[in-house]
Amino acid sequence: MCERLAQLREAMAAYAAGFDAALLSISDAGRARDQAAAVEAMAATVKALAAARVAEAGRWQEGGQRSAAHDLAAATGTTVRDARDVLEAGRRLRQQPELSSAARRGEVSAAQTKAIADAADADPAAARRLIDRARQGGSLADLMDECARTKAAAHPDLEARRQSIHARRCLRDWTDPEGTWHLAASANPEDGAEVMAALRPLADRMFHEARREGRREPPAAYGFDALVELARSAAPDGPARPAPLKLLVRVDLDTLLRGYPAGGETCELAGYGPVAVSAIRDLMASRSTFLAAIVTRQKALVGVAHLGRRPTAHQQSALEWLYPSCAAEGCAAQGHLERDHRVDWARSHLTVLDLLDLLCPHHHRLKTTEGWALVPGTGKRPFVPPDDQRHPRHQRVSPRRTSVAAQHGGRTSTKAVRPDGRI
Repeated sequence: MCERLAQLREAMAAYAAGFDAALLSISDAGRARDQAAAVEAMAATVKALAAARVAEAGRWQEGGQRSAAHDLAAATGTTVRDARDVLEAGRRLRQQPELSSAARRGEVSAAQTKAIADAADADPAAARRLIDRARQGGSLADLMDECARTKAAAHPDLEARRQSIHARRCLRDWTDPEGTWHLAASANPEDGAEVMAALRPLADRMFHEARREGRREPPAAYGFDALVELARSAAPDGPARPAPLKLLVRVDLDTLLRGYPAGGETCELAGYGPVAVSAIRDLMASRSTFLAAIVTRQKALVGVAHLGRRPTAHQQSALEWLYPSCAAEGCAAQGHLERDHRVDWARSHLTVLDLLDLLCPHHHRLKTTEGWALVPGTGKRPFVPPDDQRHPRHQRVSPRRTSVAAQHGGRTSTKAVRPDGRI
């Protein structure tokens, strides 16, 4: 078996040595990319399974290494953290045959395998559903969100989970050989949400200042600059603290009153997944946090309309809950999301929640200048070019009518809405 693997390595080395992407057509380059990704996923699976076998035998002790992860990191030229992930993946793959088969065929990437294995460890029956979700495409972030919800549903005691994560909270920093400083932290999602909510307005301000000055940098760069500014503002002689942080939570009223979710009820922090009710109550008690809550049994926001161009506070909160990331399927962008009116406001003078979306700047530009559009519907959905048959312009006019209440001197108007949102 090892001889065959050595032969495969030699064959791959020969192919890679003669590979010249410039000689390929764009379509062939795309196929080469996909095939190479599948080979990479299969190789990662073999490596994980073999590494777990070596670790089990305790070979790392013979070499004087501190742990199996240190031994693997030294052997493969990776970080100890990445090595631990590989060893854990190998252990879980031996216990999850369905996922192991999909990974051996290259149908799921190493990152997807890690996320699915973690969720399937908590709920083995969910493995096939999560594998199918990964096969359908979409972003890794969306898959990880689904895996997080699966784990939360398998272990409904969110209070115990919260306490366990809190006990394992950590923050560490280090400087690599190139002199680059790194920071890593892990804690409960509500803690992370407060940190990110404090950083987001600072990063947004820096982003817009840079745009006005003609500078363009990745959003992550502004995020780091915001972190530095936040740290400086916390100094004794730093500037006053800005306005309270805004966080958005969706919780069923019965859950909030009872203290825990039951029967499919929801208690989650938008963009961060399920949280314990005690986390919501702590946020409600915090003077530094403005909590916008979508309470399922109270105010119904879908369909609310008004005459202003901007959404009402209720609509904005609902919009942020519906779209914690860009509405385009497969896009995980969460920063600098822009409101998009499916019905041109200049013609309708109405802002209707079910005719609003949040798009990242890239997808908003494609919609505005290239004619791309979201397919009809709500929530995450495909974002297609004008010649795609799913594009709203190719859909026949729907007979449905959407009623929108607007105060035109006390009158209520009802207007027909096309599938592409045109009135």
